[in-house]
Amino acid sequence: MAACAMALLCAGTAAYGQDAARPQMAAIREEAQLPSAPTPALQTDGATQATGTISGTVTDAQGELVSGAKVTLTGDVVKAPRTTISAGDGTYFFEKVDAGTFHLEAAASGMNQGNIEGTIAAGAVYLAPPIRLGAATSSTELTVTPLTEREIATQEVKQEEKQRVLGIVPNYFVTYDKDPAPLDAKQKFSLGLHEVLDPVSFILAAGEAGGEQLVNYYPGFGSGPAAFGKRYGAAVADATSSTLFRDSIYPSLFHQDPRYYYLGEGTTWHRAKYALETALICKGDNGKWQTNYSSIVGSLSSGALSNLYYAPSDRKGVSLTLENSLIGIAGEGAAHLLQEFVLRRYTSHVPIGTPGP
Repeated sequence: MAACAMALLCAGTAAYGQDAARPQMAAIREEAQLPSAPTPALQTDGATQATGTISGTVTDAQGELVSGAKVTLTGDVVKAPRTTISAGDGTYFFEKVDAGTFHLEAAASGMNQGNIEGTIAAGAVYLAPPIRLGAATSSTELTVTPLTEREIATQEVKQEEKQRVLGIVPNYFVTYDKDPAPLDAKQKFSLGLHEVLDPVSFILAAGEAGGEQLVNYYPGFGSGPAAFGKRYGAAVADATSSTLFRDSIYPSLFHQDPRYYYLGEGTTWHRAKYALETALICKGDNGKWQTNYSSIVGSLSSGALSNLYYAPSDRKGVSLTLENSLIGIAGEGAAHLLQEFVLRRYTSHVPIGTPGP
């Protein structure tokens, strides 16, 4: 019993000691203010933010899908521009993009660039509207080089070689341009040969020979078909030599313009006077009016040449030469009157805007 009493006494004493120590331990802990275990901080940088994707298609102006287009992504969603190439079905795809605004630009060979803009939320899957590429517009830089005088004259000659009275009779040696470019020798011969070799010129020579045959002009040729042939040959030779001497050869030597400069303005008397005067004066290649040596000397040369093929009885030497020369000059004056008052109305391919007769 004594042993049991001692055991109970010791247990009570120990329990009492623990109860007595508890307030002291609490006081010590409160006084020390020991910190609690740290709580992990939340990570807020971009590495842990949710990323999204942007995808779409590239089309042309007609809505057809375009493969091989270069698509570039820029904006808040990427730290540096990113590019990709549209697939065979025209689609493109960008993954791991941040939230924010973005700009997409697409380009393909032969087309104008297309672009769109948008905003994507964090972690979103963004399906962009089609990026439409426009049709390329070609721009050509033209360098306009002024035509030279010779090029302008060439164009004028081509125009004049189309001029025909009633669409039939050649009317090459008249210009309706107020300030035509001077002709070079090649262009003067071009006009002359076009008139000489024109089929209508041979028909006109036949008409002249028929008239001479009818009135027995130049009787040295005789009568009958053979005489007509001689008169026809002489008429062709006269027309050929006159044209070449007066409109090609001498104008080239004297640097003069063989063409008639149509006036078309002023009083009737003024225009008639001008037309007759231009049988004796003409424009030089320098643009100044001067004595028409080409016509005068050309008529003399043509008249002198005619002594070689007219019948001996009709050859009058200087007399025939002067006669044919005067006929040539008078004929040119009459032709200029017709040009000024009549032929303009009936000539084809006259430049638009030319004054009427």
